[in-house]
Amino acid sequence: MQLPYEVELKIKPLEWADGKIRFINVAKLPHEVEYVVTDDLERLAKAIERLEIRGAPAIGVAAALGLAMVAYNSRAKTISDLKTEVEKAANRLRKTRPTAVNLFWAIDRMLKKLNEYKGGDIKELKDILVNEALRIMREDIEANIKMGFIGAELINDGDTILTHCNTGALATAGFGTALGVIRAAVLQGKRIKVIATETRPLLQGARLTVWELLEEKIPVTLITDSMVGYVMSKGLVDKVFVGADRILLSGYVANKIGTYTIAVLAKEHKIPFYVVAPTSTIDPVSKEIPIEERNPDEVRTVLGKVYIAPKNVPVFNPAFDITPPEYVTAIVTEKGIARPPYEKSLRKLLGLE
Repeated sequence: MQLPYEVELKIKPLEWADGKIRFINVAKLPHEVEYVVTDDLERLAKAIERLEIRGAPAIGVAAALGLAMVAYNSRAKTISDLKTEVEKAANRLRKTRPTAVNLFWAIDRMLKKLNEYKGGDIKELKDILVNEALRIMREDIEANIKMGFIGAELINDGDTILTHCNTGALATAGFGTALGVIRAAVLQGKRIKVIATETRPLLQGARLTVWELLEEKIPVTLITDSMVGYVMSKGLVDKVFVGADRILLSGYVANKIGTYTIAVLAKEHKIPFYVVAPTSTIDPVSKEIPIEERNPDEVRTVLGKVYIAPKNVPVFNPAFDITPPEYVTAIVTEKGIARPPYEKSLRKLLGLE
């Protein structure tokens, strides 16, 4: 892939280490940069469930590496036993989080390689699975960089960009999606300012996005989620860039809770609202999106440490919401930019026409 700018990956959230996975535990950020090294599938699954690894692309890459890890470390004596072991691991990973389609996409791709193998050499099959997982990780990084520069063409010098949740390197295998667009614009020499929402209840914007941008010396201002309408009404936002956990061909976008609110406010204030995601986030089959509901204590407490509400108050805690296509200006992918009508443009990007 030829790029007009040299790109350095300063943050590597996921790495393969000879049968083990090394990842940044983002639940500890920004106060502690903890690297976890494991060859235990259950530890990996818990990391995904606990949001130690989070972000749709990162979850997909972690799942692929997880299946490769299981195969690499397997003591199976037959191809049949190895396949059974990997399939069991895939079933466990499928149960971790229901909304992000990248998880299922990566698992299905690994199982396709597993089931296509008709030989009898266990080492060869292990190598095939490890190479496929590494390919998925490499492709994610390349896709992020590519769509970063594609999306950067939508940004003007001097723009202030509002973003929600964390869509940076920490949410991917490296570089980022919506934050990758901002990074690419900065690499082009554009003077960019960012407004980051805190992203309740787990504060991925405050903890992760702000940390990444400060690390790269990109100007950022933190606001509470409820300030979005006010800053837009004051003319402080030029464009909105967000990521996605699942995109339907119809153009409906599932993303971190609060995204729909921002999209509605953006339309009211005539501010472009862009979604940035790799094509692996596009679900070409489903007509509906399952929404994960998480532990009530995420809302009752601050990061599970201090209660800010009565312990017995009922809580509704969906992790995501769905933004209808009429609020989405365009969808940026590594294969190009999709614009309304989305059914047609997304099919074209995916090569389904």
